[in-house]
Amino acid sequence: MEPNVFDKVHDVDLKKTMEQSYIDYAMSVISARALPDVRDGLKPVQRRVLYSMIELNNGPDKPHRKCARIVGDTMGKYHPHGDSSIYGALVNMAQEWSTRYPLVDGHGNFGSVDGDGAAAMRYTEARLSKISMEMLADINKDTVDFVPNFDETEKEPVVLPSRYPNLLVNGTSGIAVGMATNIPPHNLREIISAVVKMIDNQVEEDRETSLEEIMEIVKGPDFPTGATILGRRSIEEAYRTGRAKIKVRAVTNIETMANGKSRIIVTELPYMVNKARLIEKIADLVKEKKIDGITYIGDESNREGMRINIELRRDVNANVILNQLLKHTQLQDTFGVIMLALIDNQPKVLNLHQMLDEYLKHQEEVVRRRTQYDLNKAEERAHILKGLLIALDHIDEVIRIIRGSSNVADAKNQLMERFGLSDAQSQAIVDMRLRALTGLEREKLENEYKELLAKIEELQAILADVKKLLTVIKEEIQIIADKYGDDRRTAIGYDDDVSMEDLIPDEDTVIAMTHLGYIKRMDVDNFRSQNRGGKGIKGMQTIEEDYIEDLLMTTNHHFMMFFTNKGRVYRLKAYEIPEAGRTARGTAIINLLQLQPDEKITAIIPMREYNEDKYLFMATRNGMVKKTPMVEYEHVRKNGLQAIVLREDDELIEVKATDNNQDIFLVTRKGMCIRFNETDVRVTGRVSMGVIGMRFEEDDEVIGMQMESQGESLLIVSENGMGKRTVISEFSAQNRGGKGVICYKCTEKTGNIVGAKLVNDGREIMLITTEGIVIRMSVDDISIIGRNTSGVKLMNIDQESDIKVASIAKVRESVTKESNVFDEEFYDEDSSESEDMGTGNADTEDGETQEKE
Repeated sequence: MEPNVFDKVHDVDLKKTMEQSYIDYAMSVISARALPDVRDGLKPVQRRVLYSMIELNNGPDKPHRKCARIVGDTMGKYHPHGDSSIYGALVNMAQEWSTRYPLVDGHGNFGSVDGDGAAAMRYTEARLSKISMEMLADINKDTVDFVPNFDETEKEPVVLPSRYPNLLVNGTSGIAVGMATNIPPHNLREIISAVVKMIDNQVEEDRETSLEEIMEIVKGPDFPTGATILGRRSIEEAYRTGRAKIKVRAVTNIETMANGKSRIIVTELPYMVNKARLIEKIADLVKEKKIDGITYIGDESNREGMRINIELRRDVNANVILNQLLKHTQLQDTFGVIMLALIDNQPKVLNLHQMLDEYLKHQEEVVRRRTQYDLNKAEERAHILKGLLIALDHIDEVIRIIRGSSNVADAKNQLMERFGLSDAQSQAIVDMRLRALTGLEREKLENEYKELLAKIEELQAILADVKKLLTVIKEEIQIIADKYGDDRRTAIGYDDDVSMEDLIPDEDTVIAMTHLGYIKRMDVDNFRSQNRGGKGIKGMQTIEEDYIEDLLMTTNHHFMMFFTNKGRVYRLKAYEIPEAGRTARGTAIINLLQLQPDEKITAIIPMREYNEDKYLFMATRNGMVKKTPMVEYEHVRKNGLQAIVLREDDELIEVKATDNNQDIFLVTRKGMCIRFNETDVRVTGRVSMGVIGMRFEEDDEVIGMQMESQGESLLIVSENGMGKRTVISEFSAQNRGGKGVICYKCTEKTGNIVGAKLVNDGREIMLITTEGIVIRMSVDDISIIGRNTSGVKLMNIDQESDIKVASIAKVRESVTKESNVFDEEFYDEDSSESEDMGTGNADTEDGETQEKE
C-alpha cells in the first residue's frame, strides 16, 4: 500500500510562521546582502567579486578576463545568487561616474552617464584596478578571518584588509528591509589626512581627535561627477548625526554667442543624475511652456568631457532661465545622506568620527596580525639559519655523522642529540646542498641571520607599542594617498538654497526707514525735484511722533548692512525688504531682522561685494572711532553679528566704507567739527572698541561723520530748516582726539544740527521732517559761506511748531546694477555715475547712513 502524502503534512500557525520567515529574510538581507561592513565599505557581493578576481590572478598587471568567467567563479564558489546581481556589482565598481575610485578596470562597454546599460558579460572584460590591490593587500598573511563558503568547499574572507577607508572614499548605497544606507564618496587625500590627524593626536598628544578637527580637514563629499554642494550646514549635520539632505548643483556657465544670443553650458551634473533624462525633462518643460526662452538643447559631450548646450532667445535673461532650470530639473538635486553600516553584523548609523574610528580599529587589527605573521615567519627562518650556522661551524663532524647514518631519520636524530638542534633545524641540515660549504654562501647566511634578528626586534617592538603600530599605519596610508590621491572634483558653495535673485529685476530702488523702525522699498521715480523753499511731497505715511530717518538709493540686488545703536550688524538683500507705495507706512524692521530689545538701526550701508583691501570706519555718539577690514563682516548670521564693542553710555551712530586713504570729518550737534586722516586710526578687529576720534563738551555729541572724497563743501542743516555750505579747505587737518573748530553757529533760531554732508556742485539733496515731509533741492541753491555762520532758510518750518527737520540725504539721478561702493569713480570728485543717494548717513557710494535724531 502506498503511503498517504497527507501523513507528512504538519499543522502550523501561519501568523507565527510568516513572522519568523520574514524576520529570517530581513536579517539575511541586512547582514548578508544590502549593507556594507564598516571596516572595508563593501557589501558581500562586492567583496566576493574582488576576492574571486584575486584568486583568478586577475590583477592590474595581468590581461583582462571575460566578465562571464569572473561572474561564474564568484557565483559558483562564494555567492549563490543570480548572475545579474553579481555582474551589476562588478559593472558599478568599474564605472568612473558611479565610483569615485573604481575598484575594477573594465574593458568594453560598461554603460554611460546617460543611463545606457553595460554590454552582456560575455562581451565585456575586466581586471582589478591598481587601487583595489590596496583593498586586498596582505590578505594571505592572516590579516583577516576566513570562513567556509555556502557549501563548505572553499574559504572566503569575512572582510578585506582595506588599507584605505573605502567606506567613505567610495561611499555606497543600498536598500535593506526597514532601513537603507546612502553614504557619499569623499576625496582620498582628505579622508587619509583625517586619519593621519587622529593618529598624530593619539601618538604625539595622547588624546582623542574631536569631530570639529576632522571637519576642518574633510571639507565634504567629493562626487565622481563633480558639481557643487550648496552650503556647509547640511554637510556638518551629516557628519555630526549621520543623516542629512545635501543639495548639489550642476556646474554651469553662461556664454554669449557671436550672434549676440546667450547660451547656458552645463559641464558637470549632480551625482547619479541621468543626463539623457535631464535633457528630456528640459525639453518637456519647454513644450509645456513652463520655461519660455529656450530655442535649442543639445548634448555635445565627447571624450573630452560633458557639455550640454542650452541656447536662449535674444530677449531673455539667461540668469532667470538658469534659475528656473535649477528649480524645476535635476540641475539641482538632493543627496540624502544615511551613514548606515554594519558593526559586528549589527546595523548602526554612524557619524564621521565613528566611521574613521572603526576603520582605524580595523587597521590596527590588520597590521597587528600581519606583523605577528611576519614575526612568526622571521623567527622560523632565523631558527633554521641558526641551525645551519651551527652545522657550518662543525661541518666535518656533521659530514661524518651523516655519512655514518643508516638513513635520514638516523642522521637527524644524531644531529639533534649532538648539537641540541630541533627537528626543523636537523632537517634543514640534511637538506643542505654542498655549495653552502663555500665561504660566500656562509657569509650570505650570516648576513641574512643578522638582518632577521634586526627585523625580529623591530616587529616585536611594533607589537609591544601601540603608538609604533599606529605610526606604521600612518606611513603606509600616506603612501596610498600620495600614489592614488587627486584634487577635489566637487566644490563647496555658500548658498544652501536655490537663489531666485535673478528673477527679480536689478533696478534702482529707494529704501526708506522711519525713526520708530518701519522700512519699505519704493520706486525711485516717486520723487521729483523742487526749488529751494518748497513744501515738498509726502514721502511716507507715518504714525504720530514718527518720521523718516533713513532714505537711500540702491539697487534691488545690493546687500543692506544694518548697523544698530548697540554695535551689532544685520544683513538683508534690498529685494527682501517689502515693496510699498510712496505714502505707505512700510513693514516693522523687527519683522525682518532679529533685533534685540531696545535695539535701533542707526546706520545702513548698501553693499554689493566685500573687498579685502577696504575697511568699515565707525563713529560713536561719544566720539570713538574704529577701522576694521570689511571682510570681517562678510558672513553675518541671521541673529546678527557684533560689529563694535561699546561702553554702556555710548551708541554707534555712523558707519562708512573706506579705502584707508581718506580725511575724516566728525560733526557734533552743537556745531563743532574735526578733520583728521583715517591713517591716524590703526586697524583693529571686529570685536574691539576703537580709539578716541573727537573730544567735546559734556552736553554735546557726535551726529555725523563724512569722508573727504564725498564732496568739496560741507553742507550742514539745522532742525529748524536753516542750512549752509562751507568749503572743506576752511577745515584744517589735525590729529584725532582734539576738539576741532566751529563749523556752524547754533542759535535759538536755528536749533541744533541734525545732519552734515560733504557735497559737490550739481548734486541734489533731500530734507526730511519729523512728519515725513520730503523736499528735494539742488545743492547749487544753497549758499557757500564761512564756518562760524548759520546759513539761510532751506525749508519753511514754523519755529514754534513741533515739526523739525529730522535728516538730510544726498540724491543722484541714477544708479546702475554694476555700481559698488568701491567703483573707481567713487573717489572721483567730478564723477556723477558712482554716487548713490542716501539719507542722514546712508550713501551707496560710501556706505554712509543717516544719524538718529
